[in-house]
Amino acid sequence: MREYLGHLATTDPLHGYLRDAILPQLVQAGQEPRFRVYRVSAESAVYLYEDKWTEVRVVGKFYGRARGLNGSNAPQSAENERRSLEYARNLGLDAPPDYVARPLGVREDLGDLLVVEHLAGEQLDAIVAAAATAGRGDRLFRKLSGLARFFARLHNAAAGPERVDFNRTQGYFDRVVGYLAAHGGLSERRAARLYELGHAYAVRPQHWQDVQVAVHGDATPSNFLFGRGQAVYAIDLERMHRDDRVYDVGRLCGELKHCFLQMTGDIDRAEPFIGHFLWEYAGHFPDRERTFASLSGRLPFHLGLTLLRIARNGWLDANYRKRLVHEARVILSGGLA
Repeated sequence: MREYLGHLATTDPLHGYLRDAILPQLVQAGQEPRFRVYRVSAESAVYLYEDKWTEVRVVGKFYGRARGLNGSNAPQSAENERRSLEYARNLGLDAPPDYVARPLGVREDLGDLLVVEHLAGEQLDAIVAAAATAGRGDRLFRKLSGLARFFARLHNAAAGPERVDFNRTQGYFDRVVGYLAAHGGLSERRAARLYELGHAYAVRPQHWQDVQVAVHGDATPSNFLFGRGQAVYAIDLERMHRDDRVYDVGRLCGELKHCFLQMTGDIDRAEPFIGHFLWEYAGHFPDRERTFASLSGRLPFHLGLTLLRIARNGWLDANYRKRLVHEARVILSGGLA
């Protein structure tokens, strides 16, 4: 989604900031810039600024606007995301094939603004859609291999020594179910059942045994772009924190289930791609089969949580949101069998 809004007024303080502090980092401008403005997100205050003369593009995110539920409890601010982007880049994710967007500046007095470089690439959403509706599954397999490598590098570069605290993620699960009960038409009986299922996972040792890693924190298809081959570009690290590696891996798998369910009506169409993604991720560890088994054992809780999280979105059809809740309950129940 990109909506053209017009040109940024030269009298706007933002114009001066982009001209004097941001543009010189990217290009040597020969004349007064003229910035075209595009809205790139319907849900958040995120805009693309393009200089008419140099064609340089940057993305501005205004954190002065309230955000939604945050499973990491990390502070939602421009400075917080700037630190997260720099941290990930310092882990070595600053050159293709694994690249995290470069932050260019923060201005708290301009609506708590973060400016980052604009990255060109194909969103994972489009690649999934081509696999689901046009038989392009081979390409999705290849891109998921690249994404598995990206996650493995991110996670392994900042692993341990502290153990996973499953209580924190379970607290997020409870908040999501509570939100659905209050705003999503979830009955008291069904909410109670979901609480029961979610809490049953806490007694399973595998959810506590791994070490914490740095996770992206919002592993949705719109936050990953793909270039040539298996090049991966990551954006939106506002929810980066330390957690179980399955926080990212499981969310991405849950998003795949949602995409295939929404596009084809068959949630199981995602299974070959989920299995491939997990196997490729596990391939970056000394004991691939053991890692794959460990991930698979912890996956159902995170699959169910992801589907419930998506069901909160009010712009989705009410019947589809109910279907997501139903599928989450089936997955959570099956994982305990």
